[in-house]
Amino acid sequence: MSKFDYDIAVIGGGAAGLTTASGAAQLGAKTLLIEKEPSLGGDCLHFGCIPSKTLIHSAKLYHNMQQGERFGLPVISPPAVDFSKVAERIQSVIDVIQVHDSVERFNKLGVEVQFGSPQFNDEHSVTLGSKKISAKSWVIATGSSPAPPRVPCLNNIAYITNKEIFTLSTLPKSMLVLGAGPIAIEMAQAFKRLGSDVTVIQRSAQILSKEDKDMADGVMQKLEEEGIRFFLNATVTNASEQGSMKELHIQCGETETILTADTVLLAQGRSPNVENLGLSAIDLEYTNRGIVVDQRMRTSHKHIYAPGDINGAFQFTHAAGYEGGIVVSNAIFHLPRKINTKWMPWCTYTEPELASIGMNEKAATTAGLSYTVLTEQFGENDRALTEGKETGQLKLLLDAKEKPLGVQILGPRAGDLIGEWVAILNGGMKLSSLAGTIHPYPTLAEINKRVAGSYISPKIFSPKIKKTLRLLFSLQGV
Repeated sequence: MSKFDYDIAVIGGGAAGLTTASGAAQLGAKTLLIEKEPSLGGDCLHFGCIPSKTLIHSAKLYHNMQQGERFGLPVISPPAVDFSKVAERIQSVIDVIQVHDSVERFNKLGVEVQFGSPQFNDEHSVTLGSKKISAKSWVIATGSSPAPPRVPCLNNIAYITNKEIFTLSTLPKSMLVLGAGPIAIEMAQAFKRLGSDVTVIQRSAQILSKEDKDMADGVMQKLEEEGIRFFLNATVTNASEQGSMKELHIQCGETETILTADTVLLAQGRSPNVENLGLSAIDLEYTNRGIVVDQRMRTSHKHIYAPGDINGAFQFTHAAGYEGGIVVSNAIFHLPRKINTKWMPWCTYTEPELASIGMNEKAATTAGLSYTVLTEQFGENDRALTEGKETGQLKLLLDAKEKPLGVQILGPRAGDLIGEWVAILNGGMKLSSLAGTIHPYPTLAEINKRVAGSYISPKIFSPKIKKTLRLLFSLQGV
């Protein structure tokens, strides 16, 4: 008889935890999943990916209703948005997906699900309510939450985060967005399109600071064209409430500006959910970025794993799911499988979208690598022109040996277009093979083939090749 209650116990029912629990149970491990919230699914389902993309789509449709004149159609002025209806649709989409993440489904997979807030007693056991639960292996997949205000004065006002933004009863007339990362920028564009007056306040000189500046500037230019105001290199020096309005004093260099709005969205990063787990009691190593893990997702206690946002590496749902799979390999199969994030893709779902895989110029420069850049413009893609979506470009980075370092795409449906590069780069496909493939015409995906062709063409049509062919086949060209 085992000395532990479970083979593996997972704390957290988000992407990483659900992947780990379902995989372990289906492989025959006695598995426990503990979630502190009333339902499974995590931040992605309830406060992140799903509600945000649902909102973005509603905003895009409303925006397109007003763009008919660009496409030779009648000018339409639709009625003002009733945000409660938008919120209802967001919840309806969540409800459909919730079935996939339901307790019943995971029970059928062999996972026992309990709700509550566990605390570690020792390296192998936790207290959950009045119960003590032990497991041979533990998985901490508690994710992350919106980071608290960076300046104390923001505590003087009522602000919202991604936890509240999707259930607002009315559309804000005006919104100040603090931060300019993916969540901030996506929500800024969505609410502007729905009818809010939106201003973005960013501490640094660039929005989407992890991206190459030319690509991020392309996003910002488009958002400015839609009427969003930006204050860069800005610091909030004071915050107060004047009736129903919030007032922020911001400093940009020598200039102080006072901004007012009825809603303030705080979107200045994420903090790992490490509190109230009893981690210090078991001497488990963590920092303000998250729990420290090795390449096998193991913590300082090798039988305790920490996949997903909690480790602070990649705050993407797809990364959390991937890391959960790494845990299953190590904890259940006992195979020393390490993460490989060389070709980790990601996307910011503005319009135009900005998608990346591998290294961008900023990362390559930081790593001290020599590289060349090949580009293709959406303004030269026939499908993009037919749809009036010609803003943006594709960048392919090649190292000194002309091997791909990464791809960035700023343009229509970039998140879908990057999928072809996921297959190409992970599969080790040669650029010459991509250049020789047949893509349907006209499609946006032709831009992928064209950039590969721009790499191959100078080699095929070089003076040396022309001279050789003239000699071999008596060609008469110059």
